[in-house]
Amino acid sequence: EYLTVVLEENDPALLAAALGDIARARGMTEIAKASGIGREALYKALRPNAQPRFETIARVCAALGVKLVAQVAHA
Repeated sequence: EYLTVVLEENDPALLAAALGDIARARGMTEIAKASGIGREALYKALRPNAQPRFETIARVCAALGVKLVAQVAHA
């Protein structure tokens, strides 16, 4: 639910920070291993105001067991 609310804000930096919060709560080392991204690089990519590539976001989401889905926006 937390990520859903963050995604509705349409702010990439906020999304990166939120994923960072979740990754730290679950254990950054574990998420780094599961995503194939170095721990230090992961901290950098998920800090507030970071602008990570979509590939990084996708890999972190997969490591967290989160699936991003598209849905029709209501006007």
